[in-house]
Order: sequence, then structure tokens, then C-alpha cells
Amino acid sequence: KVNCVQFNEEATIIVSGSIDSTVRCWDCRSRRPDPVQVLDEAKDGVSSVKVSDHEILSGSVDGRVRRYDLRAGQLYSDYIGSPITSVCFSKDGQCALAASLDSTLRLLDKETGELLGEYTGHRSTAYRLDCVLSEQDTHVGSASEDGSVYFWDLVEGSLALSLAVGRGVVQSLAFHPTLPCLLAATEGHVQLWREETFQPQGDPG
Repeated sequence: KVNCVQFNEEATIIVSGSIDSTVRCWDCRSRRPDPVQVLDEAKDGVSSVKVSDHEILSGSVDGRVRRYDLRAGQLYSDYIGSPITSVCFSKDGQCALAASLDSTLRLLDKETGELLGEYTGHRSTAYRLDCVLSEQDTHVGSASEDGSVYFWDLVEGSLALSLAVGRGVVQSLAFHPTLPCLLAATEGHVQLWREETFQPQGDPG
């Protein structure tokens, strides 16, 4: 069972994370049925992967965030302690954000693993929920099991905004790469929200 997939920046490689504790890299051009690389360091299912130009960031149910530097051939691992549900890079490439089932987001220095910030107030105890960073790295966002989406000031750590999206679990979030727009998925619906204060756009049905 595959939990997550991601293209690399050139769309030549697909990276997948699986319940079998592996990250697998697939060559799109050759269309070979076998992966070109298997990363099997995780001790439990891989719940989230993100890819930069030379790095793979993964989060696992074993409570570890792993970063594979493909140019240097190095693996860096940081122990969070609670099962990881989602990971992402900051836009400046200096930090990694990890969401876990203890209802906490953690911002880590990518190179040293230093904990730079913790963000709480949402509910994440049972589902694989997305976390995001805004297009300017000013805010940290998270889906939540209480039907809302939460945003915190990245530096201050204070709650900046909560959006009441629905009554059920909000599982998936995505920022537009350049515009201040947010997609949120809940209960079979995808909603588009647009700043200034994130007003819903169009018919959510």
C-alpha cells in the first residue's frame, strides 16, 4: 500500500512512500516495473515524502524525520517520538516542518535538526493530516480533526487564524505556489480559500 507519491522537480523521477517502511524511486522515462532505488531505513510505514532538487524528506510512523541528501549520499535522521503524519520543506530550503499524532507541529533546522518552533492548538491523534508553509514562509498551517484549518506565525508561534472548513476531519491542504490561495479537502469536498482573510471562493459543493 502506497501512502504518498511525489515527482522530482524535473518530473523524471517519482518518489513513493509505502506502508512497507520503504521510500522507492521510479524512473519515469524508462517505465521499468522495478524501482531504481529503495530506501529502507524506516522502521515503520512511511506516511509522507517531499522532494527538492537533490533531497528527499520523509516522515514515518516510527517517529523519525529522515532527509536523504542524494548529492552527498548522506542520510540525516531526527527523532520526534510521535508518529509523523506529514513533512514539508520551507520555501527557503533551510527548515523542515513535521506534523505528528501528538497534535504538534515542529519546525526543525534542516542541517542541524535543532527544534526551532512548536505549534499546537489543532487536533491530530488518528489521521494522516497535511501540514504546510505559506508561500513566503511567514505562517505554518495544519489540517485538523476538528473541522478547521489552523495557521500560526512561524516566528512567534502564536495562533494567527483558524478557518472553520467543515464538521468532519480536514485531511488535505495545499497552497498555490505563487498566489495567496489555499485548497482544503474535507468530507468529500475540496474548497478553495483566498486571502485577504481567506474567504471561500465559489460553490464548495
